[in-house]
Amino acid sequence: MSSAVEAIRAHAARATPGTVLTGLVGAGIGPSLSPPLHEAEARRLGLELGYARFDLDDLGVPATAVGPMVAAARDAGYRGLNITHPCKQVVLEHLDELSPDAAALAAVNTVVFRDGRAVGHNTDWSGFARGLRTGLPGVDLGSVVLLGAGGAGAAVAHGLLTAGAGRVRVFDLDAGRAGELAAALAGRFGPGRASAGADLAADVGAADGLVHATPTGMAAHPGLPLPAALLRPGLWVAEVVYRPLETELVRTARALGARVLDGGRMAVFQAVEAFRLFTGTEPDAGRMLRHLGELTATPPPERQPADVLD
Repeated sequence: MSSAVEAIRAHAARATPGTVLTGLVGAGIGPSLSPPLHEAEARRLGLELGYARFDLDDLGVPATAVGPMVAAARDAGYRGLNITHPCKQVVLEHLDELSPDAAALAAVNTVVFRDGRAVGHNTDWSGFARGLRTGLPGVDLGSVVLLGAGGAGAAVAHGLLTAGAGRVRVFDLDAGRAGELAAALAGRFGPGRASAGADLAADVGAADGLVHATPTGMAAHPGLPLPAALLRPGLWVAEVVYRPLETELVRTARALGARVLDGGRMAVFQAVEAFRLFTGTEPDAGRMLRHLGELTATPPPERQPADVLD
């Protein structure tokens, strides 16, 4: 664990006085675009902000290192940390307080230090909900099929139901995990609001929208997450993968005439909220969206960022 703690301290030691110290803790985060997004927006707002990657793989430490890393960051004067796979649940026991949404999701992607206390937040769900509202305004949320019941899927489902979705059908390669997520959602939002799907073709055929929250479509996991024949013009489609922005799902659905939402908005809007929590300053979301477009103009690396998907 010492190498991880030393990395936290070293980042603080290199910073100039007055710098807002932040960073990302997770595994396989080398390609993450969070550092340039946060640092560039801070510069445009006249803030000095340092955002470092603390990659557990590179540091040679397990997910449990997140506890000592959070403590070291608090002691070193950090404003906060973003947390991603595989630490979003592991970090919970090392925090002093959780926001209501983080408590409901039992997952934290943003830790903020205030008055010596570590407070956990979840900006994934709100990032998706804001992305959906601004990127696909007015879509029918009566019935939505969700592909993926992992961390990203749980956040997306929470965002959908908070936004007023009538019913969410959850599908996952692990049927047990889909059932567990659906049961948790029904417990929070009410009976009938969420259920595990049984027949993908039938449920997609009856749905108003489809949200994809698995790694399929990334450079290292190419392809479609469902048969193309199930897509149709009247079905809106939202993607969580953002590298590449135009996944095969987005490209195929758009070619059929469906309204589509790429994964860029969720990635940016979760970062927008984290930036606000870290700095107390509202960033320019539109400018950050444009910056993400510039950053993703180059082909994504084989090693994928884990900022959202886990």
